[in-house]
Amino acid sequence: MNTYIDELISDIRRTIFIVGNAKKDQDYNSGMAMLVEKFTWHKKQASQIFFIGNGGSSAIASHMTADFMKNGGMNTYSLYDNAVTTCMGNDWGYEYIFSKPLEFLLRPDDLLIAISSSGNSQNIINAIEVAKRKDASVITLTGFEADNRVKQMGDINVYVPSKKYGMVESVHNLILQQVVDEIMERDGVGI
Repeated sequence: MNTYIDELISDIRRTIFIVGNAKKDQDYNSGMAMLVEKFTWHKKQASQIFFIGNGGSSAIASHMTADFMKNGGMNTYSLYDNAVTTCMGNDWGYEYIFSKPLEFLLRPDDLLIAISSSGNSQNIINAIEVAKRKDASVITLTGFEADNRVKQMGDINVYVPSKKYGMVESVHNLILQQVVDEIMERDGVGI
């Protein structure tokens, strides 16, 4: 058990925060401050905020959609309605389940949070491309290979240097939970 916790703590400490394609990475504390500032800006603008992911990352996305709305007081929207997801998948294919709804919903200055352990899921990549075309901001959370595609696409890219799903997903969840908890402690619940 201690080995698992030690590995998780090590992965948290080794997580890097990259602004765009900058060569200089931010350390954990600087990266977290940057994320809190980014979400705070979008909260003040009343931007729409969309969280997306597949598998375990979709569970994180759904959880954070609720927490950032209820506890953070932000305009979050879920793309996980069964009818919408199956409609998009049936009509355009699974690789478009996020990008097609975002073509209708995203506005300039909205925020997309793309969570992908592998960083190579085509449906996530397609959604990020739509966000960029619509002048929305993008935060990515990835792991596995350092040269994964999604890690290269965000305004802020959070990368967990691990090849284990459980570790990558746990760090992604922890980081997003810390962001909303800090905003909630500062602003109060749902304000």
